Amino acid sequence: MEPILDLLLLLLVVAMAVAIARLTNLIAVAILTGVYSLVLAALYVLLDAVDVAFTEAAVGAGITLTLMLAAISLSARRERVRRRPWRNAVATLTCLVIAAGMVYASLDMPHFGDPSAPIHNHVAPRYIEDSPTEIGIPNMVTSILASYRGYDTLGETTVIFTAGIAVLALLWRWRRAET
Repeated sequence: MEPILDLLLLLLVVAMAVAIARLTNLIAVAILTGVYSLVLAALYVLLDAVDVAFTEAAVGAGITLTLMLAAISLSARRERVRRRPWRNAVATLTCLVIAAGMVYASLDMPHFGDPSAPIHNHVAPRYIEDSPTEIGIPNMVTSILASYRGYDTLGETTVIFTAGIAVLALLWRWRRAET
């Protein structure tokens, strides 16, 4: 059942990406981009990457959508359509070549959930064995996020904080312009 749900969500993501590329109403594009982020967050949860899903939902569906709507409020509601079909063909061809390269590169990766993958043979056993003595935190996930991946967590927190400050600055600017 789960692979079917994964496939359905993946097809939904592809359909939304095509719709985003085809729409000219910028508000519809912004809202669909927020929905796209929420569907990606659900897909990350199914792939057992809850921390990535949380960041995607907060930044992608929350802050990015707010910033996009704020930018649209300062500009036109619709995109000006310029008739240059050769540019669309070049963009589509570029996307297809990059997608083919990514699929080709992924063929060398270990299969999803493979117990003999390098991550399961080197990194995970070390964390499990050495974390209680090195860190002293009984919760394994907390010790990994707070110590071993501390800079990564700090980077994610900095991105979210910066986006929040940007939203507050935009709101403050609007409020100041109204008075």
